[in-house]
Order: sequence, then C-alpha cells, then structure tokens
Amino acid sequence: METDFDEKMMNYALSLADKAEALGEIPVGAVLVDEQGNIVGEGWNLSITNSDPTAHAEIIALRNAGQKIQNYRLLNLTLYVTLEPCTMCAGAILHSRIKRLVFGASDYKTGAVGSRFHFFDDYKMNHIVEITSGVLERECSQKLSQFFQKRREAKKQQKRLEKEKTIQ
Repeated sequence: METDFDEKMMNYALSLADKAEALGEIPVGAVLVDEQGNIVGEGWNLSITNSDPTAHAEIIALRNAGQKIQNYRLLNLTLYVTLEPCTMCAGAILHSRIKRLVFGASDYKTGAVGSRFHFFDDYKMNHIVEITSGVLERECSQKLSQFFQKRREAKKQQKRLEKEKTIQ
C-alpha cells in the first residue's frame, strides 16, 4: 500500500538518480530507511564511473547502510528504488534481509520483481520481502525515457559529425 511517506522517499530516490545522470550513468537512485523514517543508506548507479558491473544504486545503498550500522543484516529497513531491481540486486536484497522493497518504474528487460523474472515468488526462499511497486511510476519512467532519448540523440549527432568530417 502506497503512502505519502513512500512518495516522499521515492522523490528523494529520484533526486539521487539525478546524481547518477550528472555522471553519465543510467539515472537510478535508491535509499534505505528505518522504521522511524531515518535514512540509513543511499546510492545511485556508479557502474560506469567505478568500472564495476555490480555498482547498481541498490547495491551502493545496501553497502552504505551496512557500513553505517556495522551489520550485513539490514533488518526492518525499507529500500526505495526508482527502477525495478535486476536479479543481482534482488539477490542482494534477499541476503540483506530488508523488510520491504518499494520501486517506481518496472523494467521489462531485466526486472526481477515481476516484470521479467519473479525472484521473490519462490516459496523456498528463507526470507520474505514485502513489495510495493509503481510508486511515482510515471516520474521514474519519464526520467529513464528522457535519459535514453537524450543518449540516442547524442549518438545521432555524433554520427552526423563523423560523417561530415569524412566528407571534408
């Protein structure tokens, strides 16, 4: 069930996604919050910047929280992320034992929380994560769509410039 607090935290995750975009990263942001509403960890995509395929926003936020609370078990925390987690991130979420996952946009190519895969639906899992999807879905989807549109336009422009150079 979506709440005003969920929207507030998703807006914060969107602001973290802006940090990723400013670095040329895919704009995804994530924030971990405790039951009192305090931010315990945050992250944004850094895979390109760090040359690290595991540096997704969720992983960065989980690492940040683990360091802050000095524990690899992140019990009773809620993770807000602007994009549906992939299988790698879903696995990390499971192992961290967070209580709840809230995400914005669905990812029909690699989403592991219902869009492409159903990672958390396996009854054999040793931990159950509460899931809320679609919080500020339109805003989260638009941010990603606009990013990829700009990227495509920049590539077209680059090809035009390269073509002009070869003609001269």
